Amino acid sequence: MLRKLLRRRLFSYPTKYYFLFLVFSLVAFSVLRIYQKPEFLSIEHLDLVGENPNSNINCTKVLQGDVAEIEKVKLEILTVQFGRRPRWTTYDYINMTSDCTSFIKRRKYIVEPLSREEAEFPIAYSIVVHHKIEMFDRLLRAIYMPQNFYCIHVDKKSEDSFLAAVTGIASCFSNVFVASQLETVVYASWSRVQADLNCMRDLHKRNAGWKYLINLCGMDFPIKTNLEIVRKLKSLVGENNLETERMPSHKKERWKKHYEVVDGKLTNTGTDKVQPPLETPLFSGSAYFVVSRKYVEYVLENEKIQKFMEWAKDTYSPDEYLWATIQRIPEVPGSLSLSHKYDMSDMQAIARFVKWQYFEGDVYKGAPYPPCNGVHVRSVCVFGAGDLNWILRKHHLFANKFDMDIDLFAIQCLDEHLRLKALETLKH
Repeated sequence: MLRKLLRRRLFSYPTKYYFLFLVFSLVAFSVLRIYQKPEFLSIEHLDLVGENPNSNINCTKVLQGDVAEIEKVKLEILTVQFGRRPRWTTYDYINMTSDCTSFIKRRKYIVEPLSREEAEFPIAYSIVVHHKIEMFDRLLRAIYMPQNFYCIHVDKKSEDSFLAAVTGIASCFSNVFVASQLETVVYASWSRVQADLNCMRDLHKRNAGWKYLINLCGMDFPIKTNLEIVRKLKSLVGENNLETERMPSHKKERWKKHYEVVDGKLTNTGTDKVQPPLETPLFSGSAYFVVSRKYVEYVLENEKIQKFMEWAKDTYSPDEYLWATIQRIPEVPGSLSLSHKYDMSDMQAIARFVKWQYFEGDVYKGAPYPPCNGVHVRSVCVFGAGDLNWILRKHHLFANKFDMDIDLFAIQCLDEHLRLKALETLKH
């Protein structure tokens, strides 16, 4: 009797409607929680403009090639205040990544695909780094998308705190990881190739969905958005894209002699090597590539390629001919014909834009690119803000080199530009 009375009162008018309203509100709130984007996914929060509040540099003018603004950048870099600006250390990153939610929000990583087209075309990245943790963070953030996969190879020579910081950053994302096997990378030795091979194997095992693999180093930076990269890769229709040209005569000595690592340096022993175990000639190229998943599978599994790589292990700078040569072997998926008509220079390939000091000059007189606006390190231009206007008109996906210690604004302005461009898809 009492139970019936309570039920009658509970569901009597207007109590019954209050109860139904409460149930409806809870359901609606739950649905909204499921589908609502977190605050840090709003366009306003992801915008990088103003990330460096102490600067009065106008990045829009810099990107337009405004001479006065570019001179202003150069003067700003020389100021005492700029030199004393706060910098994040490896220990800062170790502390920040102890709270991943806070780190992702603070550093403004994009944690949802920006378009269906991008979500359906995941890309794999192999990134070889050894120092400059803040630069690595900027690079990863610029290319990060939740549908992609990122293998980070940290040089064994790196400081323990650097490895810990990279591991901390990787731990905040399910699709970013440190390579299962790390190498001591020695300049011009096989170890540089092995670092990429280790990531190739890890990425191949980790996921079967990615379409292309792009390898990077810590001083690269994108000059295209993820959507632009996806569309460029789709246009390749399964073909690979990397520098591959006839081997210049002066480079042949690199693989005709036996080299060994002695006291941390690659040394020519003077011993002659046998000819490479290939029917095809060797081709010249670079360490950087854009290759399909099928190419990666062939490299990892084909017996002939394995023999060729074993032969190449004691040569000088094998990364500058190995990938280029494999790309010209007829049976390799996505390869090019052996004919010299199919040779692809670094300017024709999309993998990487690099300015070499000895090729710089007046483009109206035949030079491939104008003089470097930054500084040169081992004959390679470390880009300054004044290089951006020209670089952004190139078809390459990435450019090398950038360095926050040399020109922070080159990276900051490029970073802002790419983020604004990427976020345009959310406005429609």
